[in-house]
Amino acid sequence: MSNFILSQEDGSFALGRPGYYVLIAVLLLAIFLSAIIVDKKQKNTKLSAKRLAVCGVAIAMGFVLSYVKFELPYGGSVTAFSMFCICIIGYFYGIKAGLLSAVAYSILQFIQSGGSYMLSPMQICCDYFFAFTALGITGFFYKKDKFIPAYFLAIMVRGLFHTIGGYLYWMDYMPENFPQSLAALYPIIYNYSYILIEGVITILILKIPAVSKMLKRLQAIAVCD
Repeated sequence: MSNFILSQEDGSFALGRPGYYVLIAVLLLAIFLSAIIVDKKQKNTKLSAKRLAVCGVAIAMGFVLSYVKFELPYGGSVTAFSMFCICIIGYFYGIKAGLLSAVAYSILQFIQSGGSYMLSPMQICCDYFFAFTALGITGFFYKKDKFIPAYFLAIMVRGLFHTIGGYLYWMDYMPENFPQSLAALYPIIYNYSYILIEGVITILILKIPAVSKMLKRLQAIAVCD
Protein backbone atom coordinates (compact mmCIF):
# COMPACT_ATOMS: atom_id res chain seq x y z
CA MET A 1 0.00 0.00 0.00
CA SER A 2 2.94 2.31 0.74
CA ASN A 3 3.87 2.26 -2.96
CA PHE A 4 0.44 3.61 -3.89
CA ILE A 5 0.17 6.35 -1.24
CA LEU A 6 3.33 8.08 -0.04
CA SER A 7 3.72 9.95 3.23
CA GLN A 8 5.27 13.41 2.91
CA GLU A 9 7.63 15.14 5.35
CA ASP A 10 4.95 17.67 6.28
CA GLY A 11 2.55 14.88 7.27
CA SER A 12 0.47 15.01 4.07
CA PHE A 13 0.04 12.19 1.60
CA ALA A 14 0.54 11.88 -2.15
CA LEU A 15 0.04 9.20 -4.74
CA GLY A 16 3.05 7.13 -5.69
CA ARG A 17 3.69 6.14 -9.32
CA PRO A 18 1.70 2.87 -9.02
CA GLY A 19 -1.15 4.90 -7.53
CA TYR A 20 -1.21 7.19 -10.55
CA TYR A 21 -1.26 4.20 -12.87
CA VAL A 22 -4.24 2.78 -11.00
CA LEU A 23 -5.97 6.16 -11.17
CA ILE A 24 -5.44 6.31 -14.94
CA ALA A 25 -6.76 2.77 -15.35
CA VAL A 26 -9.85 3.56 -13.28
CA LEU A 27 -10.54 6.76 -15.25
CA LEU A 28 -10.20 5.01 -18.60
CA LEU A 29 -12.31 2.08 -17.50
CA ALA A 30 -15.04 4.40 -16.21
CA ILE A 31 -15.06 6.41 -19.45
CA PHE A 32 -15.20 3.45 -21.82
CA LEU A 33 -17.65 1.36 -19.79
CA SER A 34 -19.92 4.38 -19.54
CA ALA A 35 -19.50 4.98 -23.26
CA ILE A 36 -20.53 1.40 -24.07
CA ILE A 37 -23.63 1.68 -21.89
CA VAL A 38 -24.59 5.10 -23.21
CA ASP A 39 -23.97 4.14 -26.83
CA LYS A 40 -26.53 1.34 -26.55
CA LYS A 41 -29.12 3.86 -25.38
CA GLN A 42 -28.39 6.54 -27.94
CA LYS A 43 -30.42 6.31 -31.13
CA ASN A 44 -29.78 7.60 -34.63
CA THR A 45 -26.01 7.73 -34.11
CA LYS A 46 -24.96 5.75 -37.17
CA LEU A 47 -22.21 7.50 -39.11
CA SER A 48 -23.49 8.21 -42.60
CA ALA A 49 -21.24 9.56 -45.34
CA LYS A 50 -22.35 13.10 -44.51
CA ARG A 51 -21.62 12.67 -40.81
CA LEU A 52 -18.21 11.17 -41.55
CA ALA A 53 -17.48 14.19 -43.73
CA VAL A 54 -18.52 16.59 -40.97
CA CYS A 55 -16.32 14.73 -38.49
CA GLY A 56 -13.40 14.93 -40.89
CA VAL A 57 -13.86 18.65 -41.44
CA ALA A 58 -14.13 19.31 -37.69
CA ILE A 59 -10.98 17.29 -36.97
CA ALA A 60 -9.11 19.11 -39.74
CA MET A 61 -10.26 22.50 -38.46
CA GLY A 62 -9.25 21.62 -34.91
CA PHE A 63 -5.82 20.50 -36.12
CA VAL A 64 -5.25 23.65 -38.17
CA LEU A 65 -6.44 25.93 -35.37
CA SER A 66 -4.10 24.19 -32.91
CA TYR A 67 -1.25 25.89 -34.80
CA VAL A 68 -2.77 29.32 -34.07
CA LYS A 69 -1.72 29.74 -30.48
CA PHE A 70 -0.46 32.04 -27.76
CA GLU A 71 2.33 30.72 -25.54
CA LEU A 72 2.05 31.25 -21.77
CA PRO A 73 5.04 32.27 -19.58
CA TYR A 74 5.39 28.91 -17.78
CA GLY A 75 4.59 26.80 -20.83
CA GLY A 76 1.45 25.58 -22.51
CA SER A 77 -0.44 27.46 -25.19
CA VAL A 78 -3.92 28.85 -25.73
CA THR A 79 -5.14 27.89 -29.19
CA ALA A 80 -7.78 29.40 -31.45
CA PHE A 81 -10.70 27.25 -30.26
CA SER A 82 -9.18 23.95 -31.39
CA MET A 83 -10.81 22.02 -28.50
CA PHE A 84 -14.23 23.35 -29.50
CA CYS A 85 -13.94 21.81 -32.97
CA ILE A 86 -13.40 18.34 -31.50
CA CYS A 87 -15.96 18.67 -28.73
CA ILE A 88 -18.83 19.47 -31.08
CA ILE A 89 -18.48 16.10 -32.82
CA GLY A 90 -19.59 14.02 -29.84
CA TYR A 91 -22.26 16.58 -28.99
CA PHE A 92 -23.68 16.38 -32.51
CA TYR A 93 -23.36 12.64 -33.13
CA GLY A 94 -23.05 10.78 -29.84
CA ILE A 95 -20.40 9.08 -27.75
CA LYS A 96 -19.13 6.65 -30.40
CA ALA A 97 -18.43 9.36 -32.97
CA GLY A 98 -17.07 11.63 -30.27
CA LEU A 99 -14.51 9.20 -28.91
CA LEU A 100 -13.43 7.84 -32.32
CA SER A 101 -12.93 11.35 -33.68
CA ALA A 102 -11.06 12.42 -30.55
CA VAL A 103 -8.77 9.38 -30.86
CA ALA A 104 -8.00 10.40 -34.44
CA TYR A 105 -7.30 13.94 -33.27
CA SER A 106 -5.00 12.67 -30.52
CA ILE A 107 -2.93 10.86 -33.15
CA LEU A 108 -2.65 14.07 -35.17
CA GLN A 109 -1.56 15.97 -32.07
CA PHE A 110 1.11 13.37 -31.38
CA ILE A 111 2.35 13.61 -34.96
CA GLN A 112 2.35 17.41 -34.68
CA SER A 113 4.58 17.66 -31.61
CA GLY A 114 4.86 14.35 -29.79
CA GLY A 115 8.13 13.28 -31.33
CA SER A 116 9.93 16.09 -29.50
CA TYR A 117 8.74 15.08 -26.04
CA MET A 118 9.01 11.32 -25.75
CA LEU A 119 9.98 10.20 -22.26
CA SER A 120 8.07 6.89 -22.11
CA PRO A 121 5.05 5.19 -23.75
CA MET A 122 2.86 6.04 -20.73
CA GLN A 123 3.92 9.69 -20.92
CA ILE A 124 2.87 9.80 -24.57
CA CYS A 125 -0.49 8.27 -23.64
CA CYS A 126 -1.11 10.77 -20.83
CA ASP A 127 -0.05 13.82 -22.85
CA TYR A 128 -1.70 12.85 -26.14
CA PHE A 129 -3.83 9.74 -26.56
CA PHE A 130 -5.68 9.78 -23.23
CA ALA A 131 -5.89 13.56 -22.86
CA PHE A 132 -7.20 14.44 -26.31
CA THR A 133 -9.49 11.41 -26.48
CA ALA A 134 -11.21 12.84 -23.40
CA LEU A 135 -12.57 15.66 -25.58
CA GLY A 136 -14.94 13.08 -27.08
CA ILE A 137 -16.89 12.63 -23.85
CA THR A 138 -19.18 15.45 -24.96
CA GLY A 139 -20.98 12.53 -26.61
CA PHE A 140 -22.52 11.76 -23.21
CA PHE A 141 -24.56 14.96 -23.70
CA TYR A 142 -25.92 13.98 -27.12
CA LYS A 143 -29.41 15.50 -27.66
CA LYS A 144 -29.41 17.17 -24.23
CA ASP A 145 -29.03 20.81 -25.35
CA LYS A 146 -26.22 21.37 -22.83
CA PHE A 147 -23.13 22.01 -24.88
CA ILE A 148 -21.37 24.33 -22.45
CA PRO A 149 -21.46 21.84 -19.52
CA ALA A 150 -20.39 19.10 -21.95
CA TYR A 151 -17.51 21.20 -23.25
CA PHE A 152 -16.39 22.20 -19.76
CA LEU A 153 -16.41 18.61 -18.51
CA ALA A 154 -14.44 17.41 -21.53
CA ILE A 155 -11.68 19.98 -21.22
CA MET A 156 -11.40 19.39 -17.46
CA VAL A 157 -10.94 15.65 -18.01
CA ARG A 158 -8.37 16.41 -20.69
CA GLY A 159 -6.54 18.54 -18.15
CA LEU A 160 -6.71 15.75 -15.59
CA PHE A 161 -4.81 13.35 -17.84
CA HIS A 162 -2.22 16.02 -18.62
CA THR A 163 -1.87 16.72 -14.90
CA ILE A 164 -1.37 13.05 -14.01
CA GLY A 165 1.30 12.84 -16.68
CA GLY A 166 2.86 15.97 -15.23
CA TYR A 167 3.22 14.44 -11.79
CA LEU A 168 4.59 11.23 -13.25
CA TYR A 169 7.10 12.65 -15.72
CA TRP A 170 7.47 16.44 -15.78
CA MET A 171 8.16 17.57 -12.21
CA ASP A 172 11.92 17.58 -12.87
CA TYR A 173 11.35 19.98 -15.77
CA MET A 174 9.72 22.68 -13.66
CA PRO A 175 11.18 26.12 -14.59
CA GLU A 176 13.58 27.59 -12.04
CA ASN A 177 11.59 30.82 -11.90
CA PHE A 178 8.38 29.00 -10.96
CA PRO A 179 7.32 29.95 -7.37
CA GLN A 180 8.74 27.27 -5.09
CA SER A 181 5.84 27.67 -2.67
CA LEU A 182 3.59 26.34 -5.44
CA ALA A 183 5.96 23.61 -6.64
CA ALA A 184 3.65 20.79 -5.54
CA LEU A 185 0.91 22.30 -7.71
CA TYR A 186 3.08 22.82 -10.78
CA PRO A 187 1.38 20.22 -13.06
CA ILE A 188 -2.08 21.51 -12.09
CA ILE A 189 -1.19 25.17 -12.64
CA TYR A 190 0.75 24.46 -15.83
CA ASN A 191 -1.97 22.40 -17.52
CA TYR A 192 -5.15 24.03 -16.32
CA SER A 193 -3.88 27.56 -16.96
CA TYR A 194 -3.92 27.28 -20.74
CA ILE A 195 -6.88 24.88 -20.85
CA LEU A 196 -9.10 27.08 -18.69
CA ILE A 197 -8.10 30.30 -20.44
CA GLU A 198 -9.09 28.85 -23.80
CA GLY A 199 -12.16 27.25 -22.26
CA VAL A 200 -13.41 30.44 -20.61
CA ILE A 201 -12.87 32.48 -23.78
CA THR A 202 -14.75 29.86 -25.80
CA ILE A 203 -17.64 29.73 -23.34
CA LEU A 204 -17.94 33.54 -23.23
CA ILE A 205 -18.15 33.65 -27.02
CA LEU A 206 -20.71 30.84 -27.04
CA LYS A 207 -22.81 32.87 -24.60
CA ILE A 208 -23.27 35.57 -27.22
CA PRO A 209 -26.86 35.08 -28.49
CA ALA A 210 -25.91 35.27 -32.16
CA VAL A 211 -23.18 32.66 -31.71
CA SER A 212 -25.48 30.41 -29.70
CA LYS A 213 -28.12 30.54 -32.44
CA MET A 214 -25.49 29.85 -35.08
CA LEU A 215 -24.32 26.74 -33.18
CA LYS A 216 -27.88 25.43 -33.01
CA ARG A 217 -28.37 26.02 -36.74
CA LEU A 218 -25.07 24.29 -37.45
CA GLN A 219 -26.18 21.33 -35.35
CA ALA A 220 -29.50 21.12 -37.18
CA ILE A 221 -27.72 21.08 -40.54
CA ALA A 222 -25.12 18.56 -39.36
CA VAL A 223 -27.59 16.00 -38.02
CA CYS A 224 -30.03 16.26 -40.91
CA ASP A 225 -29.30 13.28 -43.20
